[in-house]
Amino acid sequence: MTQEEKSLIEGRIVDVLKTVYDPEIPVDIYELGMIYKIDVQDNGQVDIDMTFTAPNCPAADFILEDVRTKVESVEGVKAANINLVFEPAWDQSMMSEEARVELGF
Repeated sequence: MTQEEKSLIEGRIVDVLKTVYDPEIPVDIYELGMIYKIDVQDNGQVDIDMTFTAPNCPAADFILEDVRTKVESVEGVKAANINLVFEPAWDQSMMSEEARVELGF
């Protein structure tokens, strides 16, 4: 897989991640800054490092499954490995400007 193909797949992954929401927050997880890494491998495996705004998020299982299902639906992705990480700890500075405006920060 070429770097260009990987970049196209990564762009499509970002697009689907922008459709994943924490049920309690009206901003998608990508704009919230909860996605730390997207790594597309030559074989179509995708590794994603992500976090939550709080370690005890009650919707964690739902969100993780939504991410995995949507990423695996992207053309060119064979499998998705979603790694839940808490380092660095999420804070409001990780949000996009769009998310800050939407949430009134």
